[in-house]
Amino acid sequence: MNLIVLIGPTAVGKTELSLRLASSMKCPIFNCDSRQLYRDMPIGTASPTPEQLHRAHHYFVGILSPDEYYSAACYEAEVLRLMEELRPIHQNVILSGGSMMYVDAVCKGIDDIPTVSDEVRVRMKQRLNQEGLENLLVELKDKDPAYYDIVDKKNPKRVVHALEICCMSGMPYSSFRTQKIKKRPFNILKIGLRRERSDLFDRINHRVDEMMSQGLLDEVRRLKPYRDENALNTVGYKELFRYLDGEWPLEMAVERIKKNTRVYAKKQMTWFQHDRDIHWFHPDEYEAVWHLIETWKGKTHERESD
Repeated sequence: MNLIVLIGPTAVGKTELSLRLASSMKCPIFNCDSRQLYRDMPIGTASPTPEQLHRAHHYFVGILSPDEYYSAACYEAEVLRLMEELRPIHQNVILSGGSMMYVDAVCKGIDDIPTVSDEVRVRMKQRLNQEGLENLLVELKDKDPAYYDIVDKKNPKRVVHALEICCMSGMPYSSFRTQKIKKRPFNILKIGLRRERSDLFDRINHRVDEMMSQGLLDEVRRLKPYRDENALNTVGYKELFRYLDGEWPLEMAVERIKKNTRVYAKKQMTWFQHDRDIHWFHPDEYEAVWHLIETWKGKTHERESD
């Protein structure tokens, strides 16, 4: 069985190419955008439209409520289960998205980290709200100085998760991070999409304008009761919450969405550039991508037949 992984920065053009490939191979698509997993937020997450969902069978789109807990480990387990379930039906599956940790969880495996209880998760969330991120960072530095040195200190999700594991296990979070690559019972081909930076940034700016014209602000208003949930702690929602709170004018909030999306796209490219297994193409190079897939499948079949 083959897993064709289509990755790249936000707004690069993954959706359309994945649909063309799925149509040619008559196979399903696994969404690998961690925010598109949540329902009721299709505009801000640029989820596939109803018409696009009709063109190919999609998994992992709009399956969660914004207040449901989910993680890369959950995603890894469900993808592996589905791959086995679909094995008698499909020779190929496309996994498409830009969530770096989710891609790695499927392709390389995630460390065997203790499961966090609901009680600990709720307590840590309350502490974050009451004490603030700085106090939790002080505690993390004491309990796990090795992880403290490398963690993104502006990312509360990473800090809180590390402390959750420390509380659950009584051991440093870093002690579980072996990063050992796990063997998968399917073949993996990674295809990356990229554009010139100026072109990508223009597409990002245009897409944000389109989101606003499609009703992103009303979507954010409807989701305000969930604003403290991790699903809403993302670009497009955080900025418009600040507008709704009266902190920023709307024009400033929209410009910040564009800027923060561009920053996120650069982080995605930096992450993916470290992976030597990715074959890079421009999104318009469909024929070249298709040739690579067919050649790779042929070589894979030969190896398995030996």
